[in-house]
Amino acid sequence: MYDRLADLSLVVDDYALESASLETSSDFTRVSTTVVLSGDGAVGRGEDVGYDADDQRRFQRAYGDGGLDLAGEYTLASFSEYLDGVELFPAPATNESDRHYRRWALESAALDLALRQADTDLGSALGRSWDPVRFVVSTRLESPARLDEIRAVHPDAEFKLDPTEAWDEAFVEAVADRGGVRVLDMKGHYEGTDVDGPTDPALYRRLVEAFPDAIVEDPALTDGTRPVVESVRDRVAWDAPITGLDSVEALPFEPDWLNIKPSRFGTVRSLLETVEYCEENDVRMYGGGQFELGVGRGQIQALASLFYPDAPNDVAPGAYNAATLEGDLPTSPLRPPADPVGYRWS
Repeated sequence: MYDRLADLSLVVDDYALESASLETSSDFTRVSTTVVLSGDGAVGRGEDVGYDADDQRRFQRAYGDGGLDLAGEYTLASFSEYLDGVELFPAPATNESDRHYRRWALESAALDLALRQADTDLGSALGRSWDPVRFVVSTRLESPARLDEIRAVHPDAEFKLDPTEAWDEAFVEAVADRGGVRVLDMKGHYEGTDVDGPTDPALYRRLVEAFPDAIVEDPALTDGTRPVVESVRDRVAWDAPITGLDSVEALPFEPDWLNIKPSRFGTVRSLLETVEYCEENDVRMYGGGQFELGVGRGQIQALASLFYPDAPNDVAPGAYNAATLEGDLPTSPLRPPADPVGYRWS
C-alpha cells in the first residue's frame, strides 16, 4: 500500500504550529500541537498527540515562528527520509514514544498535503471505499453512573473501559448490567504512570467471566495472570507495545486483535506495512485514539473507515472526552465524508 503513496509529489513552502487544550473527563489538561504544512496553494495538517504538556509548549515556543527547515520539493517518501535528519525536539524528549508522536504529526500533515496537491484522497489513492464507522466511547470510569450520563446523549453507546483495583464484585456487576462493554483496557504495559493497570489475577478472572464477549486489551503477563490471559487468547488485543511490524512479531503469542494507533508508528510506511500484515494474516484490527483535539481525531476516523469500519473503534468524536457532555453529539456509526479530499474526515 505504501508504494501507492510513496511517489506522490509534495511541495512545502512553509509551516505553522497551532496549539489546542482541553479539560478532560479524566481530570487532566490535554495539550496538543497541530503541524500545518502549506505549499502550492494547499494546506496539510497533522497532530502531535504527545502527552507531556510542557514538552508541547516548548515545541510551540521554540519552533512556532520558524526554526524547522522544511521548505522544498519532495516525494512523500523523500520527505520522510529528509525528516530522519531533522531534530524535532528543542530539548530531549520526555519519553521515547514522544518522538513517534511528533514524527507522525509531520508525516500525516505531509500525507494530507500531498494528496490535496494531487487533488485526491486517501481512499482513492489506496483503492479503498469510505464506509460508516462504528465507534465506542472510552472512559476511565470512576463510577458506573458515568455510563448513564453517556447513554443520556447516546442511548446505544458502546464502551471501552479501563478497569482499576476499585472494580470489586459490586462495581463489575453494576457495569455488566448496563451492557455495551466491547473492550476492557487492562493497561498492563504501563509502569510508573498515573494509569498503570491492575495485575490482580482475581480481578482478571472476574472481568473475563463478567464480560465474556469483550476484547481484553494489553493484559499484564505475570505468573498469576498468564493462565487467565491464555484462556481467552482469541480475544486478547495489543495496543501500547505496537509501534511497527517488528513489535507485532515480538508479541508473546500470535495476535488475534491489534489496536491501531497511527501516532505510535511514527511513519506512514510503518503504519501501512503493519496494516497490510494484519490483513494478510487474519489479524483483526480496531482504531485507537489518544485524546486528539484537532485534525488527528478525524484522521483516525478516516483510517477506521478505510480499514476496519465495523470494529469497536475507540475513535468517538472528541466531544465525548469533555468533563461535561452536551446534547446532540454524533452517534455511532459515523457517516463517511460525502466528498473526501486529502487525509481528513470532514
